[in-house]
Amino acid sequence: MKKTKKGKEIPNLHPKFFWEFIYDKINWERSYKMVIARIVERGGQDQIDEIVRFYGREKVITTVRDEIYFLPNYAIEDALKFFPELKKEEMYCYLNRKDKPYHWI
Repeated sequence: MKKTKKGKEIPNLHPKFFWEFIYDKINWERSYKMVIARIVERGGQDQIDEIVRFYGREKVITTVRDEIYFLPNYAIEDALKFFPELKKEEMYCYLNRKDKPYHWI
């Protein structure tokens, strides 16, 4: 279990997933949407298991379903594999994707 200098627990995730952030300054509680989206998009089963351990399964599923506005199509498919209880049609990022057919008028 990793901890910050102030003794707060942080998830055991490699800094490579957060290359554009100062890793030691990430507020893991406040930035949960970014962290979960990044791991669903770029992580594997080990990283998924770690965010579930850190945030709790219910919070991760709720975040993926209702709060993440964009995931690429491959990440949506990965999320469905990681979390079989999710349904694509209930995911905000799926309903909001840019490649869906729409009427031009």
